[in-house]
Amino acid sequence: MRTNSRLFVTFAIAVAAAVVAAAPAAAKVRAHGDVVHIVRPQVNANQSGNWFGYNQGTLEQNGKQFHAITGYWRVPRASSHIHGENEYSSTWLGIGGGCVDSGCLVGDNTLIQTGTEQDVDSSGHPSYSAWWEIIPAPSITISNIAPRPGDLMYASIAENPAGSEVWTIQLRDVTRHQSFSQTVPYASSHATAEWIDETPVVLDTSGGAFAPLPNLSVTNFDHATTNGAPAGLQSSEEMQLVDSNNNVIGAPSAPDRDHDGFNDCAWAKSCGVPSS
Repeated sequence: MRTNSRLFVTFAIAVAAAVVAAAPAAAKVRAHGDVVHIVRPQVNANQSGNWFGYNQGTLEQNGKQFHAITGYWRVPRASSHIHGENEYSSTWLGIGGGCVDSGCLVGDNTLIQTGTEQDVDSSGHPSYSAWWEIIPAPSITISNIAPRPGDLMYASIAENPAGSEVWTIQLRDVTRHQSFSQTVPYASSHATAEWIDETPVVLDTSGGAFAPLPNLSVTNFDHATTNGAPAGLQSSEEMQLVDSNNNVIGAPSAPDRDHDGFNDCAWAKSCGVPSS
């Protein structure tokens, strides 16, 4: 686990905890933060304590700066992995917060993101929602989007004009014809871009920790772009999720034929490649 990433996540937890301190005892805040890497010598894979999916960085992209990102995904269906515990997951895309190089030796402490949430309570009841977030602030629920399993989602984050540090965040439930748009100022590093499933940080008055991962149906990402062009995903950009015993519990597939999509599989060591 990289020391600098731990500091980034700790900072995000501290900010969210300040919000929780003023909330009722039962309140919980979800914070979607920077990748926590667990780096080992291996081929074409980095490992994380909270993310699985794809991450591109400016160093591996020959100095490319990321000013826009888009993508589609299908909302995965959530169910209990261990009965009796609250379990949480997020699916999103964003700019910042990831690995600047393909070896994941350099991290990034900025992050602007939007996506969906797929949670299961201790009784086994699933719930689904949409949100956006700019680190280090906690995530904000998007009240006019009510996603359901299988819905096709589209997200876009774009700085307009490039270099202005003014960003437009868009999220759309294509299936239900529900949409959201928010323009915010934000000082980004422009150093990474990612398409991710995550175990978010969940905070209450007892503290905060990465949430347990529920069972999820396969998440399919597709039509990924950066700066208005196809993402050109490579297997070296994969990020696996590992548990506290370093077992792989979340895995992306290799890229699809046109290198703009992939499948993400929870509670699996590998994942099948989607059709183009």
